[in-house]
Amino acid sequence: MELAYVCDWEKRPQNSHCPSIPLVCSWSCRNLLAFSTDMKGEDEDKVSHMIHIIDTEHPWDVYSINSGHTEVISCLEWDQSGSKLLSADGDGQIKCWAMSDHLVNSWECLHCSSLDGDPIVALSWLHNGVKLALHVEMSGSTNFGEKFSRVKFSPSLTLFGGKPMEGWLAVTVSGLVSVSLLKPGGALLTASESLCRLRGRVALADIAFTGGGNIVVAATDGSSSSPVQFYKVVVSVVSEKCRIDTELLPSLFLRCTTDPLRREKYPTVTHLKFLTRENSEQVLLCASHQSGSIVECWSLRKEGLPVNNIFQHRSPVVGEKQPTILKWRILTTTSDLERVSSIALPKLPISISNTDLKVASDTKFCPGLGLALAFHDGSIQILHRLSLHTMGVFYGSSSGPRTGDESAIKRQRTGGPSIHFKALQFSWTSLALAGVDNHGKLHMLRVSPSMGQVLEMNTTLRHLLFLLEYCMVTGYDWWDVLLHVQPGMVHNLVEKLHEEYMRQNQALQQVLATRIVAVKASLCKLSAATAARACDFHAKLLLIAISSTFKSLLRPHVLNTPDKSPGDRLTEICAKNIDTDIDKVMINLKTEEFVLDGPPLQSLQQLIQWVGDFVLYLLANLPNQGSLVRPGFGFMRDGASLAMLREMLVMIRIWGLLKPGCLPTFTATSDNQDSMQLLFRLLTRLWLCSREDGPPQDPDESLIDECCLLPSQLLVPGMDWLPLNDGVMVKLQGKTPLRLQFGKPSSAGGGSNGPLEIFTRSPSSQKMDHLRCVHMGVCPTEESKACTRCGCVTMLRSPNKTSAMKQWEQRWIKNCLCGGLWRRIPPMLT
Repeated sequence: MELAYVCDWEKRPQNSHCPSIPLVCSWSCRNLLAFSTDMKGEDEDKVSHMIHIIDTEHPWDVYSINSGHTEVISCLEWDQSGSKLLSADGDGQIKCWAMSDHLVNSWECLHCSSLDGDPIVALSWLHNGVKLALHVEMSGSTNFGEKFSRVKFSPSLTLFGGKPMEGWLAVTVSGLVSVSLLKPGGALLTASESLCRLRGRVALADIAFTGGGNIVVAATDGSSSSPVQFYKVVVSVVSEKCRIDTELLPSLFLRCTTDPLRREKYPTVTHLKFLTRENSEQVLLCASHQSGSIVECWSLRKEGLPVNNIFQHRSPVVGEKQPTILKWRILTTTSDLERVSSIALPKLPISISNTDLKVASDTKFCPGLGLALAFHDGSIQILHRLSLHTMGVFYGSSSGPRTGDESAIKRQRTGGPSIHFKALQFSWTSLALAGVDNHGKLHMLRVSPSMGQVLEMNTTLRHLLFLLEYCMVTGYDWWDVLLHVQPGMVHNLVEKLHEEYMRQNQALQQVLATRIVAVKASLCKLSAATAARACDFHAKLLLIAISSTFKSLLRPHVLNTPDKSPGDRLTEICAKNIDTDIDKVMINLKTEEFVLDGPPLQSLQQLIQWVGDFVLYLLANLPNQGSLVRPGFGFMRDGASLAMLREMLVMIRIWGLLKPGCLPTFTATSDNQDSMQLLFRLLTRLWLCSREDGPPQDPDESLIDECCLLPSQLLVPGMDWLPLNDGVMVKLQGKTPLRLQFGKPSSAGGGSNGPLEIFTRSPSSQKMDHLRCVHMGVCPTEESKACTRCGCVTMLRSPNKTSAMKQWEQRWIKNCLCGGLWRRIPPMLT
């Protein structure tokens, strides 16, 4: 475990941000982090309770919500899609937050529900019935379906047709359980019910789900001599009203209180957690006194009931089994530890069957198997979630490995609490750990997949590949996996990822087609040697998107035609017809399918122009593609992409006959030059060299000679290839942790921008809108948004009125081309 970066608040004369008690933090599957602080106003007695949201790639760009909670915030919970956030406070108010305009640095409150004056101790979204299991023993398998299998799991509540219903469940101090359901229209249905007939104080609680769609709540009154109670909660909707049924389950007493030597030692229970949300049969308990803690792990087992001898001799009824009972049994307990300040549990749904655990320990694969404990002396330990033995240790700033007793004596004298973590959270692949300390600072820790054990390169690559594939299949963000990729690994990872992808069946390949390109692009940015390939992957994403948009505009001439759609027919004809003359290919197509009105065509001119410029750039740079990899190299052998470009040139040619204004404009040296014809001829010859069905061959001499002449016939445009990447990932290559400040963009690394010096822009260069393919000028006045993952920039408000262009913009309203989230950027920084 090592520190990646620390983000601190700006020092003000009166320190306005003070960490709230309790401090809460939550990490979503899209790598957004939310945590709470209290902010003192000018008059000391007025405190506002703030929620701060950051994306882990740009931690300084913090969005602070003045939550409007009157009491301290006690819970923060992200939903399973990582786009909605719940917050609850000590006054019984629950608020649901979502992004406004789909921007990660702009949030609004959607719903509120309230239990007046009843503080909330536990909060959770209802389960949506999606559960995957990662099988480590299958990590060598070729099929994604075997590595990540879907587990049969019922949603907590279903609408008509089995669709899971959205909503949340909260437990209050007075022993109430409250449920709020979001109806499809947007209205809230709420109901509350006491956990059991005799309501008692609940100091700590946690919520888990069972495969059958029930909810299990664990609760304790905070004293270690009282039992920890478990309740089954069933939520249903009866005639438009929400109904809650509760039932008592077996309870347990902590082991440390039944042990006569330790009975009085740990008076309070400080942490109560189910090991995972979907496993209600294993629970973790931590009991503490002023300066120490002990952690116990319990499991629910079925046991046979012993029967009195009188009943033994009765002739047994056929098929009658021995009666069984559910009972809590202690699995493991730790020895006496320092006082625990917070606990983080793994979110990776790793399968813990015996074979999986064996393979994991043989290959030293640890993500998802460790839970983290933070201690009051500032250190963090990662323990195995079943055996509780230590897997890794991180010593904070104030606590080094202790030597002798003198340092302990010195530490007592200094007085004042040392810096320690009040809240800890694992990322979704368990490769990063975020901690917020008692000064409100955010620390980001790397957690190595093998917990620091030395592995050979191949095994490390296999671990990272396994987790990248998991992110690809689930659609989660893979930022935390990139933390562990060294520049030397990039090339191998990209190759292996491609091999694995090509082994999947056709349907899955189609689903993951753009996602894998985005993963490759973000990998290639990490190393100077592969940076040029990152450009190709970005261009490919844009190319796939433009091609599918153009094809979607084609309409069949007769509505009830039984054969293929016009787009498929175009692909088929272009693939069969290997003519280098564009007009001869055109003759085979039904031109009436391409008839569009003028305005849509005119509005697509920017995209059409980009395609034209791109083809020209590719061909003009063909002779330079030698030993040094330049942008565009990846397309030389990519038959599928070249075929796609060929189809688009044919479409553009036909549209140009209908409306000459939509054609791409080229600056030619002679007046009678047919640029489209020339480009199509050269492109077809290049495509014939790399067709999928034939053996790949190098472009022949005459083609290269003709491409060398291109710059003298047409003016070759400069391509703005790669969006500028200003995130922390490129700067984390070194081992020294970054020091960042909230609200100040990082300028670490001096003038050089990590490995990507070839793509730095001069300040006077034109800024691009990467999605609309238009120039925004040197100093754009329009408000823009940038992608958190790839840095792609586009204007917030649409300058276009036509439906064809609106349709194109609508596609990118939630996510960027690469699937990243948008964040608003101020005009002067763009």
